[in-house]
Amino acid sequence: MSDALSPESLVAALNWRYATKKFDPVKKIPGEVWEALEQALILAPSSMGLQPWKFFVVTNQAVKEQLAGASYKQSQMADCSHAVVFAVHKNIGGAHVEKYLERVSAVKEVTRESLEGFGKMIAGNLANAAKAGRLDAWQTHQIYIALGQFMTAAALLGVDTCPMEGIENARYDEILGLSGGDYATVVACPAGYRAFGDKYAAVKKVRFEAKDVIVRV
Repeated sequence: MSDALSPESLVAALNWRYATKKFDPVKKIPGEVWEALEQALILAPSSMGLQPWKFFVVTNQAVKEQLAGASYKQSQMADCSHAVVFAVHKNIGGAHVEKYLERVSAVKEVTRESLEGFGKMIAGNLANAAKAGRLDAWQTHQIYIALGQFMTAAALLGVDTCPMEGIENARYDEILGLSGGDYATVVACPAGYRAFGDKYAAVKKVRFEAKDVIVRV
């Protein structure tokens, strides 16, 4: 890419990013910026391309306040511009795989029949994971790939985020109408712009040195 981001700009954006504790409730993410962030979610990679998720984008203030109440009173959820709730497809199986294969057929302009072998491979992997009792855990892990991509993209666009696992997942499901359905809340991520005076914005990042975490082979 001729317009690729410079290494310096990438590192600067990642240093600028922090888990925002206090959002400016008045400042909203512009439409074109949010559209790009939604594309970052859509373009997130996943195992076998299955995309075992839904992303619930919450801008309704009343709903955000309900979710804040199910987040141990953390104000980020109520004060952010947009909140994303990442939900996993539970017990993912044949119907989802078929939907995915139909999408592959349409996008790549190949026949559904030509994907038969690929489909059997996917089904086999899912069946083995289910037999081992790790299917939902495996698919849940994919959610964090999307979360990481979303947060990085936000930082590059100057948008603040705060990943939140400290939430009451079952209550989130109730509020979003997911209870008893195919999807379940995994993690949430408010997004918006940091409030003036959020002391955490100026706190130095504490990370291990490269020699402690990077192993070159």
